[in-house]
Amino acid sequence: MITAEHIVKNYAGHTALKDVSLSVAPGTIFGLLGPNGAGKTSLIRIINQITAPDSGQILFNDRPLKSEDIAQIGYLPEERGLYKKMKVGEQAIYLARLKGMTKHDAVTELRTWFEKLEMGSWWNKKVEELSKGMAQKLQFVITVVHKPKLLILDEPFSGFDPINTEIIRQEILRLKDEGTTILLSTHNMNSVEEICSHIALINNAHTVLEGNVNELKQQFSEQVYEFSFKGQLLGFTNALWTAFELLGHEVVGDKIVAKVKMLDRNKPNDLLAAVLPHVEILGMTEMIPSMHDIFIKAVEGTPEEASTTDEKVENIGHE
Repeated sequence: MITAEHIVKNYAGHTALKDVSLSVAPGTIFGLLGPNGAGKTSLIRIINQITAPDSGQILFNDRPLKSEDIAQIGYLPEERGLYKKMKVGEQAIYLARLKGMTKHDAVTELRTWFEKLEMGSWWNKKVEELSKGMAQKLQFVITVVHKPKLLILDEPFSGFDPINTEIIRQEILRLKDEGTTILLSTHNMNSVEEICSHIALINNAHTVLEGNVNELKQQFSEQVYEFSFKGQLLGFTNALWTAFELLGHEVVGDKIVAKVKMLDRNKPNDLLAAVLPHVEILGMTEMIPSMHDIFIKAVEGTPEEASTTDEKVENIGHE
């Protein structure tokens, strides 16, 4: 659906993006991750044609992105922007028509969305009467009402309470199931775990990771397993020898829970064979790294070549 090829962007001598490439497949939810100032907003603005790259290109459905493609994109920026003195319904219709909808179609679709998200009583309110969460829900509706093929959401859950977070999360999943491609920029690693199938991590103006979420978790696995067993800890520990490393343990009721790291390409079955003569194994679970863990490791391992440049640029743009 959308592909960035070797994107470079400089502002007044500062590098915002340096040879950034990524590919978002149709009908997926793709997480765009990175610390503040990493380059995410610069890339999003290029995709939305708010600005242009110095080199490289954006492909939309395998062809160079054109100005008319904007009508097929829905963009919810992190910086919320509504006209406070306008009435909610009037403003929603106005913004929907800017995306090419007729007034009749805009009213019909907006009424449907307002009813679904329990916003019907807001229609004649002024925007300034809405809470932050209500205004954000309104902007979400305005972003999706024209049924875009590509939906770009920048921190869409910011400001929502848990109930509305779940409502919007379910709507995002439904839109994906209906064929919408979604690019989700967020710092919320729980959201990434729950709804993203693929991610790209940008840091210091570079793409430092890209791929399937489950495959990345396996890639960053440290081969640590949690075992619960009954028996003597000393017998369990002695059975490990030099093939495994005991990272820690705790006594939980009548059992012991231990974390063990596999060494020298040993497998869990090798550990089971070593310890079963000494203890009764109750359970075994691989300690899969979370996206939060992967994020921290990848960012800490990135050279600081451009660490301050894009921060300056994106602060100018109020990331």
